Amino acid sequence: MSTERLKAFSDGVIAIIITIMVLELKPPHDATLAALTPLVPVLISYVLSFIYVGLYWNNHHHLMNIAKSVNGTILWANLHLLFWLSLVPFVTAWMGENHFSTIPVACYGIVLLMAAVAYYFLTLALIKEHGKESHLATAIGNDFKGKISVVFYFAAILLAFVNAWLSFAVYIGVAVMWFIPDRRIEKECSVKR
Repeated sequence: MSTERLKAFSDGVIAIIITIMVLELKPPHDATLAALTPLVPVLISYVLSFIYVGLYWNNHHHLMNIAKSVNGTILWANLHLLFWLSLVPFVTAWMGENHFSTIPVACYGIVLLMAAVAYYFLTLALIKEHGKESHLATAIGNDFKGKISVVFYFAAILLAFVNAWLSFAVYIGVAVMWFIPDRRIEKECSVKR
């Protein structure tokens, strides 16, 4: 089975996720800059979540460009990832509306953790389909960033019960880590062409 339908479907779902997130931003009734002040936590959580969804879209795009085929397991693994990403708008709004309270910040981390785990399962399914010597397996390598992200998310979830802002800082740190492109995947994408 070709990867094109999976890419198109995933792109559509991710676009809807971003649309839902932006629709949660409610403009103030007053036309003053001061009226924006209560919205700062909502805007901060939106920006971080937009970056996360964008990072997943970008990495998913690269992953699927290297993949040559998909099977039923890969389709389900991809749906598993999209399920967790579809919860990002909910936890984003909850966290922002409650000014980074403990439980919403921890739940935000749980969704990020589960999305990372789902992405890891997707990569395992793709490697199984393409073989351990494939361009895809080479590009993913030992997936250090993926594995360490899971550790950081788990730590941030626990940290939310100590200090929600420190937990949020860890989420920012992981996003920054992923913002730096993975040269191996870029290289394998150019080799595939």
